[in-house]
Amino acid sequence: MSPVLADVLQVSALIVALALVHRPLGDYMAAVFSSGRHLRVERWIYRAVGANPDTEMRWPAYLRGVLAFSAVSVLFLHLILRTQDDLPGSLGFAAISPDQAFNTAASFVSNTNWQSYSGESSMGHVAQTAGLAVQNFVSAAVGIAVAVALVRGFTRSRTGELGNFWADLVRAVVRVLLPVSVIAAVLLVAAGAVQNFAGIHEVTTLTGQTQSISPGAVASQEAVKDLGTNGGGYFNANSSHPFENPNGLSNLLTVFLLLVIPFSLPCTFGTMVGSAKQGYAIVGAMATIWFAGVVLVTWLEFSHPGTASQLAGGAMEGKEQRFGEGASSLFAVSTTMTSTGSVNSFHDSYSGLSGGVLLLGMMLGEIAPGGVGSGLYGMLIMAVVAVFVAGLMVGRTPEYLGKKIGTREMKYAACHILVTPALVLIGTAVAMATGHGESSMTNTGAHGFSEVLYAYTSASNNNGSAFAGFGADTPFHNTALGLCMLLGRFLPMVFVLALAGSLAEQTPVPETAGTLRTEKPLFTGLLVGAILIITGLTFFPALALGPLAEGLAS
Repeated sequence: MSPVLADVLQVSALIVALALVHRPLGDYMAAVFSSGRHLRVERWIYRAVGANPDTEMRWPAYLRGVLAFSAVSVLFLHLILRTQDDLPGSLGFAAISPDQAFNTAASFVSNTNWQSYSGESSMGHVAQTAGLAVQNFVSAAVGIAVAVALVRGFTRSRTGELGNFWADLVRAVVRVLLPVSVIAAVLLVAAGAVQNFAGIHEVTTLTGQTQSISPGAVASQEAVKDLGTNGGGYFNANSSHPFENPNGLSNLLTVFLLLVIPFSLPCTFGTMVGSAKQGYAIVGAMATIWFAGVVLVTWLEFSHPGTASQLAGGAMEGKEQRFGEGASSLFAVSTTMTSTGSVNSFHDSYSGLSGGVLLLGMMLGEIAPGGVGSGLYGMLIMAVVAVFVAGLMVGRTPEYLGKKIGTREMKYAACHILVTPALVLIGTAVAMATGHGESSMTNTGAHGFSEVLYAYTSASNNNGSAFAGFGADTPFHNTALGLCMLLGRFLPMVFVLALAGSLAEQTPVPETAGTLRTEKPLFTGLLVGAILIITGLTFFPALALGPLAEGLAS
């Protein structure tokens, strides 16, 4: 079988699997967040944290819950990392330095999972499981909760109430993330992933040298790192490490896991607003951008110029022989168009234009399909903008799902859209102007600039992947990138919840003959166009200095 045919079959199998679970999982999540019933274990949790799950919250109260829980999570994880050497199961590793502890705590709580350290030589069992793995669950649950709150803003009228944050958080963990992660972990163990709490092993290599191998609860963390679009790997090599990702079957499973909830949440949206077609329009826009990215990067990597690349059948530098060009490109696009950040190849080795596509996937706001929860609310924000633009074109008051999109709603949407570009461009500019960016480059010229641009794009958009040549473990980058992660995660949530509250207060307007049909393919095309134009105008100058300049020069 030719490599191209194998890759086509692999992508086809993935699309079929995602299509099969789209409706069942989406409807299940809609039922979870619409139910008035609480499980017994959920009631125990509510009593433990002192929350009343039946109390409705307006958007300021909902936001306070998000911020308070996340702030406590940062402090708790920071404490674990700073006192690791005093905790059981530390494997003899020292406490994490203050700047790296802040960076790591900000990273995992913001669902970024940027890692400026090697997990197998830095983190013990308690830090990995009680610290990092716990945040993999709850940070993803926070994203789902905010997305559900925005959907309720469309479904409710004449009230500012958006549900209860604590109930949404707990249900997302207990009823969605935890059961699916258990099944996924079992499948990964069956495929050959490691799962134990053994100590460090000293082994002799084929060359006669010794090597330290640090095992751990790898499969369980691998499952939730992908399912929750987190991305933080147990090992420095992430999903290219055979203990995390043993073979082609586990590789396809991990790609499925990182896409399955983001691609199913539009169905949840459609079910909750009472129109499945609205969900299909949103998922159609997501799928169009994702599929275009997969095709483009795969083609660019297979056709990479150079004698060595042609003899190898593609640009194999930085890629696993076990997976090859197709599986590596599929993984790279999927992980950068979600907020996952896990990698099975090193993006620093991709061609200039391929790296530009991966950068663009993050710059879009990671909405194709995006992170768990954050992808849906990011896409709905873009849908509000697209409706507003369409209304201006025909001279009508913009309406989306029976809610008027007025000045206040557009201010919230515009602020949401502007946050991450500002963080990316200002962060990159400061790093370059102060010399910290240049001193951390492995490469020079356009590719070196791409390394810095990629780092701040990844942090600000809560992705977590990196051009591996970038030296991020410095006090400046640990602090600056940590701030970008926190601001890039929680500032947009402020505007999302404010928009949700504004929509929930409105009285629905009846549909007329002049109402824009937002469930039609025409609107999906308009939505994709609006996303590409807004992103292109914002980031084109930066892309021209980095990946485009490198790609055109090669």
